[in-house]
Amino acid sequence: MDNEIKETDMNNLPKDPVMLLSVVNTNLRDFYSNLDEFCKAKDADKQEIIEKLKMIEYTYDEEKNQFV
Repeated sequence: MDNEIKETDMNNLPKDPVMLLSVVNTNLRDFYSNLDEFCKAKDADKQEIIEKLKMIEYTYDEEKNQFV
């Protein structure tokens, strides 16, 4: 059941990497102190987000708390 919930929540995040970048960076800037906190709150797979954004040459910068 946990996997079903996680899949549903990940499905609420944009599939398009550029849109995902916008949503994640906005949330990190406005609501979350780090990517782990964002992923926990959204029940999102951190590695999946990292890989998807890597496709458009963005990586997570811990100091900036943004994908750059």
